[in-house]
Amino acid sequence: MSTGAASTLVRSSWALQDPLLTEYYDREWGMPVRDDQGVFERLTLEAFQSGLSWLTILRKRDAFRAAFHDFDPVPIAQYDEADVNRLLADPGIIRNRLKIEATISNARALIEMQAKGQSLAEVVWSYMPESSPTPTEDSEVPSASDESVALAKDLKHRGFRFVGPTTMYALMCALGVVDVHLVSSHRRGCSGLWNRDGSRVEQ
Repeated sequence: MSTGAASTLVRSSWALQDPLLTEYYDREWGMPVRDDQGVFERLTLEAFQSGLSWLTILRKRDAFRAAFHDFDPVPIAQYDEADVNRLLADPGIIRNRLKIEATISNARALIEMQAKGQSLAEVVWSYMPESSPTPTEDSEVPSASDESVALAKDLKHRGFRFVGPTTMYALMCALGVVDVHLVSSHRRGCSGLWNRDGSRVEQ
């Protein structure tokens, strides 16, 4: 694709702030993730992003993966105070004790779900709405929804932390559970699950 053609592509304003964000927007944001470990990674990163920029998280993503056993919940669930101290001393990640401890707690909650034959990914996807927003500009993109409020309540009941409605809506957008790409964006409908008008693609 020529540079001129690329410059005419419509993206959300946040995706234009840095080449790393643009790449994330064009390749990953809104694409379906349906495995527990993949969903757990994104849930964790969204929680760490709270109060920070997503660019900060993306820049540290590889360090997060190295520090947290590639987001495998099994070893994370076994972390103790020594691991918390190790993570607090790791300059590659966000050194926030509450968020680190929440990640460990969330891994344990996920393991408990799996022991009962339940799936985090299936729970998150069960809150897929009947229709998706149709924003024509960034200001029209919601920050939460009835479904994200319900998902947050569900996960809190299961023992998850840092899973408020806004964070869960960001997660749903990132996973393609909803499609909040601008209607004019070349990425609208990229998940294959949503039509440009916000209706579900018939499966």
